[in-house]
Amino acid sequence: MSDWSREDVSTLTGVGPKLREKLQRLGIQNKRQMLFHLPLRYEDRTRIIPLGSIQSGQRVLFEAEVLQAAVSFRRGGRSRRVLIVKLSDNTGFITLRFFHFSSAQQQRLEKGAWVRGFGEARLVMGGLEMIHPEYEVFDPQSPPALDEFLTPIYPTTEGLHQLSLRKIMRQLIEQLKAQGMAETMPRQWLEQHNFPSVSEALLALHNPHDQQDVQLIQRRKHPAQHRFIVEELTAHRISLLQRRQQIQQRKSPRVAAAEGLQHRLLAQLEFELTAAQQRVIAEVMQDYEKNMPMLRLLQGDVGSGKTIVAAMAVLPVIASGYQCALMAPTEILAEQHKRNFSNWLEPLNIQVLSLMGADKGKKRAHKEQMIASGQAQVVIGTHALFQASVEFAELGLIIIDEQHRFGVDQRLALQKKAGDGCMPHQLIMTATPIPRTLAMSMYADLDYSQIDELPPGRTPVKTSIIAESKRDELIESVRKACAEGQQLYWVCTLIEESELLQCEAAEATYQNLQQQLAGVSIGLVHGRMKSADKERTIQAFKAGKIQLLVATTVIEVGVDVPNASIMIIENPERLGLSQIHQLRGRVGRGNKESFCLLLVKNDLSKQVANRLEVIRNHQDGFVIAEKDLEIRGAGEVLGTRQTGEASFRIADIVEDKAWFSEARALAQMLMQEPSLAQSSLLQDLWIGSRQNYSEVG
Repeated sequence: MSDWSREDVSTLTGVGPKLREKLQRLGIQNKRQMLFHLPLRYEDRTRIIPLGSIQSGQRVLFEAEVLQAAVSFRRGGRSRRVLIVKLSDNTGFITLRFFHFSSAQQQRLEKGAWVRGFGEARLVMGGLEMIHPEYEVFDPQSPPALDEFLTPIYPTTEGLHQLSLRKIMRQLIEQLKAQGMAETMPRQWLEQHNFPSVSEALLALHNPHDQQDVQLIQRRKHPAQHRFIVEELTAHRISLLQRRQQIQQRKSPRVAAAEGLQHRLLAQLEFELTAAQQRVIAEVMQDYEKNMPMLRLLQGDVGSGKTIVAAMAVLPVIASGYQCALMAPTEILAEQHKRNFSNWLEPLNIQVLSLMGADKGKKRAHKEQMIASGQAQVVIGTHALFQASVEFAELGLIIIDEQHRFGVDQRLALQKKAGDGCMPHQLIMTATPIPRTLAMSMYADLDYSQIDELPPGRTPVKTSIIAESKRDELIESVRKACAEGQQLYWVCTLIEESELLQCEAAEATYQNLQQQLAGVSIGLVHGRMKSADKERTIQAFKAGKIQLLVATTVIEVGVDVPNASIMIIENPERLGLSQIHQLRGRVGRGNKESFCLLLVKNDLSKQVANRLEVIRNHQDGFVIAEKDLEIRGAGEVLGTRQTGEASFRIADIVEDKAWFSEARALAQMLMQEPSLAQSSLLQDLWIGSRQNYSEVG
């Protein structure tokens, strides 16, 4: 017997080629996908509200008689006509305004006609108004029946109206009631959790019976929601675990221990490794002993020492005859890694090379030849590393820094450069703290390491919030600090998501400060400068030749100047808390008392002020990340909104973290026979065409 829910949506009445194309833009091709296109919210059209009882801002259903209908001409001629309709129901009055209307509409809305309408009422000049409400003209002797259920409002796309969506959904709901739908979850599991069947859950969310149901849905407390939240988290986890299984079956580079090289590197260092760093290095070495590719996520707060761990991970790979690639999201960070790795590894006769987007012509061709021949043993770069012209002799280890800045396709492109069906080992690093339970769910395909202590000598940074009205006093403090030999950052934050405007703001600030701080050496760094100019300025700052560095958030990672002890962040409310914490991590790297000054607008809202208090009161990046997740959501903090990874339709990985353990257990169950068919169905349902992020090529 065929599954009716797999039938194409074009088999539904009223779904022609144009409507089908619009539904495809929403990711809907068959009836099952249509039923899982769940409402955003609900409107109450089950009862008529008297005009005299309507409050401004309410969305209500009303019935009233037309007292007067007339066309008004606004300034601008005939094209600016407005149809104004005044109505009454004996309890009050309302005016409807239509800026787009036909002559047929105008004729139907004549004096004496009865109208049932729905829209948002607003108070204008003491009277109620609605702009372009939904409405129908009816015979008051036989009024149309009221809706039995609350009206769902669905996510839509351009040219696709709610009325069309509801007409299609009504057909499907009738079919669902009559024929039911094949269950996607084990019945024993549903009974154990007292969850509804798939059919019952869909009906409950498409047609909630009353306001009590809607209130449960709005609070994310409805059993139907809980069932689908766990389903979606489970589908996501299964896809990650299957990706892990696929990778573990691939051939991996055989890496032998290189204790001699590692001891030689440690002997060069001016510091000792923390216990946390030593533990993570041991975990990496254990991964190399397994006959499968390493897949490890390394988390560590700003300044915890992830880079030396990465260098220690490189040595056995080089000693075993393979190359290593380190990919960073910005040229500043890549250059910082290049300096560190060169200082550490070149005394061990290991060739370190950088490859940047700015490398062109003969210089680039020479570098690519060194990579292809294997002469370059450690290659450090930005997006330039995964361009088609870059070929490695034998790539054994990929290190990705600040991994959430890269899209999945970019990371896969670098993996595929190993050739011969060999999967390189991967060490993925991030200084964006992610709570452990969240990391284990979002990155279920990775083993997890955490550097949970800072090296001795790191100075806690004192953070203060300063109002714009005290800018002049702040500038005098900067003058005094520079006179005392201190170095400072002045950070200009993102404006309207535009790099160009951000850079222009930084240049304007730079020019103003030059005028206000005569005699102070001031430098400027932003994302639209040439790489060589940026590097020259940063080196001058490092050498102490520049006292005040004006910069955009491009310095968030990769700038390490121990003498810099003060950072001023202008308009920090434009940034997430974790990003402010990252920036703040550029100071406090030496033995001087360090400060981060948040320069805010005078009229800061209480909500924003409370958010910035989190940064002022906490040094722990993981505590800050928890707050950031609550405020901004995981898509922003983890970068998945930009990179196309794992966007969720009903689950919220912050609000629904209580269901993580249930999803883990269920995924494990469904990945065993005989549940694999249900596992496949779940992924098709919740991930569908987005599942390519789990493929490994």
